[in-house]
Amino acid sequence: MTAELSSMTGEVSRSGVIAGWCLSGIVTLAMLADAGANLFAPQLLAADMAASGFPPELAPVLGIIILVCAVLYFLPTTAVLGAILTTGFFGGAISIHFRLGEFLSPPQMVCVVLGIAAWAGLYLRDRRIRELLPFRR
Repeated sequence: MTAELSSMTGEVSRSGVIAGWCLSGIVTLAMLADAGANLFAPQLLAADMAASGFPPELAPVLGIIILVCAVLYFLPTTAVLGAILTTGFFGGAISIHFRLGEFLSPPQMVCVVLGIAAWAGLYLRDRRIRELLPFRR
């Protein structure tokens, strides 16, 4: 990334903050797309849900959970709670893929990348997170 982190002050350049918001936007858009599919086109997910042991009727419930996580993550006042809930949701999805024997499967890797991107975006855009988790040389 183009962000220059100062090891003493925890400050990020303007381009770093913009990069953080871009990462957060990508994570939020991916989650909104997933929520939309669960809410408005659950029939597209029925086979995958059944294969993972979830009744397809739960798709709207999962859609609402994902939507709440995405909104909480994107709003600055609730972003930390949203990041915790989002990575918890991704962790559950990763666990389900492990249980199905899908080690390093594309959906599992997407969850890993989005989870990392969620915290990286938050780290770059929120000074409080940089103070809580300072990276020093």
